[in-house]
Amino acid sequence: MTEFKNKVVIVTGAGGGIGRQHALEFARRGARVLVNDLGSDVRGEGGGPMADSVVQEIRDSGGVAVANYDSVSEPESAAAIVEQAVSEFGTVDILINNAGILRNRTFKNTTLEDFQLVVQVHLLGSSYVTHAAWPIMYEKNYGRIVLTTSVSGIFGQFGQSAYGAAKMGLLGLMNVLSLEGRSRGIKVNCLSPGADTRMTALDAETGIDAENPRPGSHPHLVTPLALYLASENAPTGTVMHALSGRYLRSETFANSGVRLEENSTYEDLLDNIAEVTNMDAAEPLAVPGNINALFKPHS
Repeated sequence: MTEFKNKVVIVTGAGGGIGRQHALEFARRGARVLVNDLGSDVRGEGGGPMADSVVQEIRDSGGVAVANYDSVSEPESAAAIVEQAVSEFGTVDILINNAGILRNRTFKNTTLEDFQLVVQVHLLGSSYVTHAAWPIMYEKNYGRIVLTTSVSGIFGQFGQSAYGAAKMGLLGLMNVLSLEGRSRGIKVNCLSPGADTRMTALDAETGIDAENPRPGSHPHLVTPLALYLASENAPTGTVMHALSGRYLRSETFANSGVRLEENSTYEDLLDNIAEVTNMDAAEPLAVPGNINALFKPHS
């Protein structure tokens, strides 16, 4: 119970669902929590005092929390989130990037405006808040950053091209920041959640009621993994899943492939395509900081 005591934690999109559970649990363990939520609906429209109710719940339980209503989707307002945490609590130790919206349509039917907005909130929004918190963590040689990704990007999900693209982009951000933060005590990981929330209840055909989660699919089951990825002994550069009570890790694998001669042609590639595509002996692609090893010239 003492690991997170007095840590300063920012949780974006913490007015309901998974983010709310993150905020409540960090506070229960003694952290000082900035509860950020714009108060909009799942499409990112409207606004309301969702963060206030979470803050009040924390305070009623003897915890410490403040509400923030800034949007993550613009650099200035994203920076204001971090600025408020520093003003209230003096620093930032842990950043949980959880805010998001959803506008499901097949790629054929989606609008570029919707596509852009989803990417702006999920990918750029997480980047903006992280960018504002990074110098603080860098200077004090300590930080924990959790980026919320999704199976929609990692494995694909019909009708979620914008959401999947944004969520997969966060893996790229994690891969780079985990390298850049290693020497400064900053650990960056991706959390892929699955639970009954307003987002998963969007599709009426699912039969999901966000107010009455199914057994085993309550949002609070995601939070233990968020705590682990923000802990003292957290890994860095990992993708982990909390899916309705199931916890697992996924990695990128690669086979050894083939190396062709300098004057090789398309036909030469076709002659070797079975070996190029065979994943039977594939292994985790473990080249952090040494990606050029993949492109070693032919000798």
